[in-house]
Amino acid sequence: MPIRLFLLTMACAMSLDAQTLRSPNGRLVLNFSVDPEGVPRYALRIAERNVVLPSRLGLELKEQPSFLNGFRVTSTSRRSVDTTWQTVWGETRFVRDRHEELTVELRQDSVGGRALRIRFRLFDEGLGFRYEFAEQDVLKHFIVSGERTEFRMTGDHTTIWIPGDYDTNEYAYTQTRLSEVDASQGKNVGEIFSKTVIGHNFVQTPVMMKTSDGLYINIFEAALVNYPAMTLEIDQRTFALTAHLAPDAVGNRAYLQAPCVTPWRTVLVSDDARDILRSNLILNLNEPSAIENTAWIRPVKYVGIWWEMHVGTASWNYSDVSNVRLGSTDWSSLKPNGRHGATTERTKVYIDFAAQHGFEGVLVEGWNVGWEDWFGQWKEEVFDFVTPYPDFNVKELQAYAAKKGVKLIMHHETSASVTNYERRLDESFRFMKDHGYDAVKTGYVGRIIPRGEYHDGQWMVQHYVRVAKKAAEYQISVNAHESVRPTGVHRTWPNWLACEAARGNEFNAWSVGNPPWHETVLPFTRLLGGPMDYTPGIFEIKMEHYFPDKKEQVHTTLAKQLALYVTMYSPIQMAADLPENYEKYPDALQFIKDVAVDWDEKHVLEAEPGDFVTIARKARGKHEWFVGAITDENARTATAALSFLPESATFVATIYADGPNAHWEKNPKAYRISRSLVRRDTVLKLRLAEGGGAAVSIAPASPEDQRSLRSYR
Repeated sequence: MPIRLFLLTMACAMSLDAQTLRSPNGRLVLNFSVDPEGVPRYALRIAERNVVLPSRLGLELKEQPSFLNGFRVTSTSRRSVDTTWQTVWGETRFVRDRHEELTVELRQDSVGGRALRIRFRLFDEGLGFRYEFAEQDVLKHFIVSGERTEFRMTGDHTTIWIPGDYDTNEYAYTQTRLSEVDASQGKNVGEIFSKTVIGHNFVQTPVMMKTSDGLYINIFEAALVNYPAMTLEIDQRTFALTAHLAPDAVGNRAYLQAPCVTPWRTVLVSDDARDILRSNLILNLNEPSAIENTAWIRPVKYVGIWWEMHVGTASWNYSDVSNVRLGSTDWSSLKPNGRHGATTERTKVYIDFAAQHGFEGVLVEGWNVGWEDWFGQWKEEVFDFVTPYPDFNVKELQAYAAKKGVKLIMHHETSASVTNYERRLDESFRFMKDHGYDAVKTGYVGRIIPRGEYHDGQWMVQHYVRVAKKAAEYQISVNAHESVRPTGVHRTWPNWLACEAARGNEFNAWSVGNPPWHETVLPFTRLLGGPMDYTPGIFEIKMEHYFPDKKEQVHTTLAKQLALYVTMYSPIQMAADLPENYEKYPDALQFIKDVAVDWDEKHVLEAEPGDFVTIARKARGKHEWFVGAITDENARTATAALSFLPESATFVATIYADGPNAHWEKNPKAYRISRSLVRRDTVLKLRLAEGGGAAVSIAPASPEDQRSLRSYR
């Protein structure tokens, strides 16, 4: 070969094996390469600062050669994307998708020329990449036994984390250095009913980090479909994080058939914490709506028979017997325990309250037979989802709710007997539609059946999607509890309104609770993947209100509970306290009645993970804005510049603030309400008590308002 041709051939090979991609604004730089052993690697920088050091990519296969090494680049392609799409519901009406894409085609000559494609998408705020497998003679069915995707950090970053676990995300967060993570402490958390802690150096995603020089880094995933959820194993000497996947009952991770793709692995990075909360990267990496007609999908505020069970004044079960059998027990012959919450009369109280105060829905838990001895028994046939207890009249309540203009929300606790639920899905959804229910809250408390599967394994990930898809066929919306944490899949299935998938407000009623910083962490972690049904709005904060000897309480002020309706996004928001408690605080209840659940705009005004969050939102289709500010255990002053308001207009701000002596533990119910005129140039200074918050509603000022109110000072 002539020397010139040889050098040209080598130069072309080198140009393929080493690729550089820049984000639209040029600040982020992705480098891709294949090392001499044929191992694909990537690295990420922001403004010349390293974010991810050169890190390997690849998958381990069972009974086949793995996708780890021996690769050469056969081709690359690039494209620029800048489009805008409209949400069915969401934090903003329109989402801009602006990114640069690099697709690398790899081939393993030693495995019959087997091909692998890696697709990178680089946004201004971060990176997404995934593995793609084309159908080919040497690759059809295959089993993933492990994933070797790495994220090699530059140092011992400060990290906010919960233990890596195949079954739950309901841990309280911990902040340490990467080298100090000890997830084995999760084994001692007795208040979580079903948990499978992986090991001392495994953490759940998303994981939030901050470098010593002020970079905020978040590692997560998007579009989790047909694949197990990703946790991260930390090498506490080198600070390399490696993907780890939940196994199935026989130890395999994923069963795939080409053509197919994996979920996206994501890295968000910025020197401004607010950019992490502003990002739509996770949503943009998901597929558009699979539901053509979405007009029936509606965000909702609701109340329900739920909190009284957690505080202990009512029960889910109708009787206190300890051995019942679905299909053979005569439920009408059981002796009532006198504490059953889901009675016809009690449900009417909630329906009346909802109708009076403008809540669209009423959730009822414990309405159906089977609650007596399901917990912890690993039973297969627990609930049939269609048979009510003797004191719950389905048809009477259907008519009563319809007359009042209120929708009832169904509850399906599966007891983690998922095979039982799947067998009964069609019957259950037909029952719902026949009786006027068009939304369901599902639950997965306990160990999964089929036995040996985990909440975060591939089989269960597919189950959650199957439920959303089946529900869409019946025009039913879903709110899943104890599920895998969301990864933006609600863009594809917008009837999947929300999930729990984290430590919710109910832990405050019967455990050590959620520390005051908890709600300032969730926006940077769990909420990045999608809405959470956190169930805010607790006004009777101390449990001694119900039982004098109870020491538990919600670690909050009353004003902070109001602020959570803005800072903790969900299109399905619960006013979680009892009607009787709300009736005592009608002026504070007004904010919950007024606040929207669907939005045109989101403005992150201030944010620091674990410390404080201040967010403003514009109600969808209305000239109304709402501001929420929350803090951790430290008192502080939140600054809310109202520059998002239209020019040359005057508005009324109603401010719900912590009282002068408010304190989450010593004086949690102290609050005060004030009204002032505000404009675009107004800057609100909101005093937040320890563990406190502030909520603000902003609406156009009437002529009377402008005559009677003073401008904010």
